[in-house]
Amino acid sequence: MKANNLRRGQIVVFEGDLWRVFEAVHKTPGNLRAHVQTKLKNLRTGAMKDQRFRSEDDVEKAHLDQKQMQYLYADAEGYHFMDTTTFEQVALTDEVLGDAVKFLVAETMISVDFHDGNAVGIELPQTVDLKIVETPPEVKGGTAGAQRKPATLETGLVVNVPAFVGEGEVIRVRTEDAQYMERVK
Repeated sequence: MKANNLRRGQIVVFEGDLWRVFEAVHKTPGNLRAHVQTKLKNLRTGAMKDQRFRSEDDVEKAHLDQKQMQYLYADAEGYHFMDTTTFEQVALTDEVLGDAVKFLVAETMISVDFHDGNAVGIELPQTVDLKIVETPPEVKGGTAGAQRKPATLETGLVVNVPAFVGEGEVIRVRTEDAQYMERVK
């Protein structure tokens, strides 16, 4: 695939290793050639690397097998996922999952990526529904503008929500940038 198609969360083959794209920013500086500035993490060593690709460069996307697995729980060994047909379980560490752990709720179905039989990461859905466990109360008469307030969700993630959203409500959050989208009825 072309470098300008790189997106956060993808796994690519670069310099003979598997790398997860943590950040990909497409830049077109004035009259210079466009490029994609990326931040990559080596899945084998855990090393981080900043890499610039020209937009027309070819990047090899890793060929991964995906399995739908149910997220079960987290403990000292990692985050546990189970294949609901074979009951086989795999555990992934904080280092492998990164920020994705902030969107994991028990019993949800997640796509787990496998390379050569080893689990190398997960692919989150576009949105997740999470319950608010703590947020300040609504300020009376404060409806003049689009006021926002911080809300702590059941996974520990903190997002800014509109002033009318309260504790105990379930909201939809976009996983790409951890932004509030809407209340879930």
